Amino acid sequence: MSTDANVVVVGGGIVGLATARILQQRGFGPVLVIDKEPEIARHQSGHNSGVVHSGIYYRPGSAKAELVRASRAPLERLVADHGIAFERCGKLILATHPGELAALDRLASRAVHLGLDAYRLHRAGIHDVEPFAEGLAALHVPATAITDYPAICRALAAELIDAGGEVRCSSAVENISVSDGHARIELREGALRANWLVNCAGLHSDRIARLAGVDPGVEIVPFRGEYFTLSSDAARRVRHLIYPVPDDRFPFLGVHLTRMIGGGIHAGPNAVLALAREGYRWGAIERRQVRATTSSAGLRRLAARHWRMGGAEVVRSISRRRFATALSRLVPGIEAADLERAPAGVRAQAIRPDGTLVDDFLMIDGLRSVHVVNAPSPAATASLGIADAVADRLSALMARRGAAPR
Repeated sequence: MSTDANVVVVGGGIVGLATARILQQRGFGPVLVIDKEPEIARHQSGHNSGVVHSGIYYRPGSAKAELVRASRAPLERLVADHGIAFERCGKLILATHPGELAALDRLASRAVHLGLDAYRLHRAGIHDVEPFAEGLAALHVPATAITDYPAICRALAAELIDAGGEVRCSSAVENISVSDGHARIELREGALRANWLVNCAGLHSDRIARLAGVDPGVEIVPFRGEYFTLSSDAARRVRHLIYPVPDDRFPFLGVHLTRMIGGGIHAGPNAVLALAREGYRWGAIERRQVRATTSSAGLRRLAARHWRMGGAEVVRSISRRRFATALSRLVPGIEAADLERAPAGVRAQAIRPDGTLVDDFLMIDGLRSVHVVNAPSPAATASLGIADAVADRLSALMARRGAAPR
């Protein structure tokens, strides 16, 4: 069988497309992106709130902090080049309880280490920025922005194709075999042969890694994030993005209020364990995922430690009134009648066997492959930096095996 591509990238989300684009531009081509869906950006890249994160939440020196910082300027150039909507609207991180003030101070110190502008506000200052918000103190982060990530994915695909690469949708991976000489990727419609494989499969990244003979040391647990849209009356009470102070024990940011690039205000998301990798609704059940969930020692350990918080997320999922109560901590007066269901998203979160959630991006090398096995939020913001990091890893892997971009 002849070689179909020098590099096959599995996954047509923003990370896969950004990675394929930079590989093609660096001379690793021909690069082929395959995705099982009929179009690109059907999952995490197309089911998010569109936030371009400043990086304030991420530990200095972490991959999240470094790659968000590396990505923001080139991302802004990309959207400008393609005429994609982008608005630097700013974010307010709001402490509503005395117990949150120390965590707010830690975020302020982190902003200094990261070189970010973040302004500490007391109650009067909060009202200057958000007249209807209430809190004891807040951080105002002007750099936070919103954009259209599906449009960015289309732009990345167009640049990839212009550079000589290819995108094939409706191409589901069924098996992978990797030898010293090549990788064979079996699809429903046939097989592909490539010299190198890059796994950016998001919700299925651990499964793809195992098919390629790599033990990622983690499993992907899908968490559904449910959103509501605010009524027009309630939306007029929100000017920026309004977030609570996050709980340091979790990589989730809590229910918040987000201006959308197409207009309106989204509320959410919560974080509910899904019973399918693509479980966008309660009724979505995947037998294989149910078996994995019930047999997962890591998930059992996580649940044992954090059952109370998990239960609260489920209650908010079932009760619109409880969801509104969480929002009204930030902006008093938001009621259940102000909330209209919006499409949900599913976060691909890696968990270790000891029950800890992987709180940073995670990449692993295989025989002739590189696997991005944990890239949840802020991966969309950091996508161009992640792509560069993957390209560097693949280049190093090629050098170790005596190969080079062609």
